[in-house]
Amino acid sequence: MSNYICRLNENVKREHVRYYNRYGIALAGDLYTAKAMDQKQKHMAVIVGAPYGGVKEQGPCVYANELAQRGFIVLTFDPCYMGESAGEPRHVSSPDLFSENISAGVDYLGLLPYVDREKIAAIGICGSGGFSLSAAQVDTRIKAVVTASMYDISAASRLGADKESLQKTKERLSEQRWVDAENGYPEWIPSYPEEPVEKVPEGLDLVSDEFYRFYGVKRGHHPNARAGFTTTSDLSFINYPLLDHIDEISPRPILLIIGDRAASRFFSEQVYERAAEPKELYVVEDAEHIDLYDRTDRIPFDKIEGFLKENLK
Repeated sequence: MSNYICRLNENVKREHVRYYNRYGIALAGDLYTAKAMDQKQKHMAVIVGAPYGGVKEQGPCVYANELAQRGFIVLTFDPCYMGESAGEPRHVSSPDLFSENISAGVDYLGLLPYVDREKIAAIGICGSGGFSLSAAQVDTRIKAVVTASMYDISAASRLGADKESLQKTKERLSEQRWVDAENGYPEWIPSYPEEPVEKVPEGLDLVSDEFYRFYGVKRGHHPNARAGFTTTSDLSFINYPLLDHIDEISPRPILLIIGDRAASRFFSEQVYERAAEPKELYVVEDAEHIDLYDRTDRIPFDKIEGFLKENLK
């Protein structure tokens, strides 16, 4: 299945690859290289993670297409249990699994003869920003991290919940486990239709409306990315904080990119406050959260390239 949301540059080669994470789950990826790349040399490499609920054909292909032109070896992938990657039942998510997917990409890149193992970075868009940071907390092979519109899914799972409402959520999800066990499969309720719609449904809250303006319409729709994970996946995120050890990434550098109009910007601001140096918070003017998924007139590729080349040299 193709349906890439951006056209591949004529100077870039994209190759489908398959490799395994440490749990033995096969991951489907795309490897991007410049056609003129000298394979006898060692190059800088980057793994790009999709927004939470997204796949490699969406935001990651936009970043990979651009960065490959700038001399990087770039790997994109479908998270396990999603898209063209393996894993049953489908649409399962967990903080450990999704962070592991980033490190598995480092495994793959580091085995390529033309990649310099000491010059591998991670870029995470939206939820993968949190997963990339989480992976880098323990995987010291990740030499730099860039996030765009970073979302901390663990923090989001508890956002605005007092003790009573959180207890009710736990009870509801715990009861759902009985239903899933009796049915023999977990409940999964997709957020977006199989085919893109012309108009976003009315009555959505501001955050849901924004996401629908990417995932639910032609701009970013992909049949493998209808969002929503198995209902009980939320239990893992409620229980396991992703970024409790953010200060331990130092002395490796972090670049957090946010849009000035992004409702999610506070996630990156909180990480910036808690992270140790070296760190940078970069604000893109006139940009909302989803603009850093695909808008090449908003994504600061010059800034990303400069940051990576300076810190991977």
